[in-house]
Amino acid sequence: MAEAIALPEPAPICLITAQQLSETGEDPPQRYISTSNIEVDAPLAIEIPIVDVSRLVSSTDAELTALHSALTKWGCFQAINHGIESASLDEVRRLAQEFFHLPMLEKQRYTRQRNNIEGYSSCPSVASIQQVEWSDRLYLQVAPENGRKLKFWPQNPKPFRKVLEDYSAKIRQVEEQILRSIAKTLSLTDEDYFLRKITIMSAQFNYYPPCSKSDRVIGLRPHTDGSGVTLLLQDRHVRGLQLLHDNQWLSVPTMPEALLVLVGDQLEIMSNGIFKSPMHRVVINLEAERNSVAMFCLPDVVEEIEPVDQLVDEDRPKMYKRVTNYAGSFYNYYHQGKRAIDAVRISQWRIQTPKIVRAKI
Repeated sequence: MAEAIALPEPAPICLITAQQLSETGEDPPQRYISTSNIEVDAPLAIEIPIVDVSRLVSSTDAELTALHSALTKWGCFQAINHGIESASLDEVRRLAQEFFHLPMLEKQRYTRQRNNIEGYSSCPSVASIQQVEWSDRLYLQVAPENGRKLKFWPQNPKPFRKVLEDYSAKIRQVEEQILRSIAKTLSLTDEDYFLRKITIMSAQFNYYPPCSKSDRVIGLRPHTDGSGVTLLLQDRHVRGLQLLHDNQWLSVPTMPEALLVLVGDQLEIMSNGIFKSPMHRVVINLEAERNSVAMFCLPDVVEEIEPVDQLVDEDRPKMYKRVTNYAGSFYNYYHQGKRAIDAVRISQWRIQTPKIVRAKI
């Protein structure tokens, strides 16, 4: 029987956005301030692996080896030659920026409702000991089509819906190739195993306004993704994403034509811990705004996930329980500063969250 993760109370909805606060030019309210300084200018992670997706299509041994190495050592990679034109990527970036610069009354037409993750919102805190994140976002399910809640899909800018539909279809093609290749690197008999499990796709448009106290606020607190895999389109110019690697925060380089692919918790579970979802966070720029678009690819809430049988043996026993609706539970744990994956980790494999993560927020 699948493990059902207990759900804490849903988070309240924040009425004042980070963008509104930024536009005042004043210092952020105390609820946004960290108790310690945040290293905004972390060393550049120049060693993050680069994987050529076009070579994955032909299943070259060298590129499959590079993919496996990237996912085991880093839990992420920069995907190049993925088949999505540079102009298409820039159009998505442009429309995301245009949306967040619409008048507030227009954006509020798509405000997230209580007990619903979809829509426009500013991320709140849940407990008084947590700082509020300095970011606004728009979250939309894009696949399957019958799961779309179009009342949250902006009609302004006018091309937004059509561009998101087209971009989602292109991302789906990239995701399918990557998931098949991942199965190959694990020597799975069924190369479509992850494709059948991971059927939902959601888009999250992130807006990080500048802040006068950039070293004391956080855009996204340290976390791992609750997805199967995440395909992230970063800002073309402004860095802000940081990755925890070997217990050190590193700044992720911007590669305008690349997609950053990250292992999510659910792929970590299905791979029986062979691949680890990387801890990451977003820091804020003193003067420049930053936009990003994350495409979360994950199983349906009714889908049972657990380590693939073929990846469990005497040398590597089962590390995680069977679970359903992991994503639904994930966000509630996230707002508490906890990892949902720890709730389904089999006891002998439980690990402690690195102390450095706690110290930074």
